[in-house]
Amino acid sequence: MRIEARPSTPRAMTLGIPVLSALIALALAAIPLLAAGANPIAAYGEMLRGVFGSVFAVSEMLTRATPLIFTGLAAALAFRARLWNIGAEGQLYLGAMAAVAVGSGALDIPGLFLLPLIVVLGAAAGAAGMVVPTFLKVRFGADEVVTTLLLNFIILIFLQMMLEGPLQDPMGLGWPQSAPVLDQGMLPPLMDRMRVHAGLIVALVLAVLAQFMLARSVWGFRLRAVGENAAAARHAGIGVNRSLFGVAILSGGLAGLAGVSEVAGLKGYLTADLSPGFGYTGIVVAMLAGLSPAGVVIAALFIASVFVGADSMSRAMGVSSFLADLVVSMSLLCVLVGGFIARYRLVWVRAGKAAR
Repeated sequence: MRIEARPSTPRAMTLGIPVLSALIALALAAIPLLAAGANPIAAYGEMLRGVFGSVFAVSEMLTRATPLIFTGLAAALAFRARLWNIGAEGQLYLGAMAAVAVGSGALDIPGLFLLPLIVVLGAAAGAAGMVVPTFLKVRFGADEVVTTLLLNFIILIFLQMMLEGPLQDPMGLGWPQSAPVLDQGMLPPLMDRMRVHAGLIVALVLAVLAQFMLARSVWGFRLRAVGENAAAARHAGIGVNRSLFGVAILSGGLAGLAGVSEVAGLKGYLTADLSPGFGYTGIVVAMLAGLSPAGVVIAALFIASVFVGADSMSRAMGVSSFLADLVVSMSLLCVLVGGFIARYRLVWVRAGKAAR
């Protein structure tokens, strides 16, 4: 018996693996539900009601999905070029810090230009957080997995310093939180008395643009070529380093926009617990999507539904909401195993003959 690469991967297998992975993860999660004394069918029914049972529930799911679309796109585009961005969490906070630094009124900016400036500077701050590890990779051969991951912790320490210093709200009674963003700098809500905001529209538009650029543009072809074989791409005249820096700017900028959407669209101010791990969950979203920008939207909606539904299930049945983390983790593992099966196959060798 030996393992060999498949000459080609059937399209049905490529499309079916993420769906099957999610279903298997949900099936496996039924085991701890049974151990906790809960009926899995009833528990998943509560999850569905918690996500689709009312307009408010749907709006909460969309609100939770918005930053996941941004961070999922950030990971998907970078991973396409084999630039392993594990730092979306830190880049999110960089974008959030830029948003409150500009939007809290510290600078005298006309209201008409405040929101566009917040968006641009938030994206630029996130991009800067990815450009530095990319420079270290290109110039010194540093592993970007290590540099982006460690930079997350440096940014979080810097965030704490800023929230207890220059960004601290003078009216916050000493709490480590920023001054609020001015009303002119807030993203408008999409529905009355709901938390879902215009950041969702921005995320969806960027997903469509990313899908088009990746599939139909010269830039997308170069990006895919660099990801498939950087040496061959360089031999063909493609500027590999330039492509890496380009996708680094896009990836970091998208993660920075996740921070902008959470500050200027949802909370209105910045705290150290702004993100419950959106940057890391974005990696799972990207993998479930098969690194497809269009698939990122579907995967983000699924992950958001799991988290929101698990909260509802926890309240209704007394089951821990950490089941959502279990489902997300097992979904990633199933996708990784499925990806291996899609690329390779077992070959049984018998008496000089290979049976597949």
